[in-house]
Amino acid sequence: MQFVLIGRDGDDSEALSRRMAARESHLAGCALLREKGVLLYAAAMLSDDEHQKMIGSMLVMDWPSRAELDDWLKEEPYVKGDVWRKIEINPCKLAPGFAGLVPAATKEHVVH
Repeated sequence: MQFVLIGRDGDDSEALSRRMAARESHLAGCALLREKGVLLYAAAMLSDDEHQKMIGSMLVMDWPSRAELDDWLKEEPYVKGDVWRKIEINPCKLAPGFAGLVPAATKEHVVH
């Protein structure tokens, strides 16, 4: 089942510091999820000003169930490190034109 996750960082003065402290672990975990075919696409969200600092994350993921996504989320470095202060998760369906983003090992999970 595919999901889009939007994690919004805190807006306090230490938010970027918390993100940078957890970033290496977060990216390493994302690399593993990508290899497993769970993480299909991700991007850092940027502020809409001249600084364009990172203020959140967007991930498109393919999990067997919402429960497994929730279990992963409990261990996600940006959650444990208090980076993401607001998390929105919605089921989604990958558009047919983007099916190439899904590794061959997990194509059976793609909803067409």
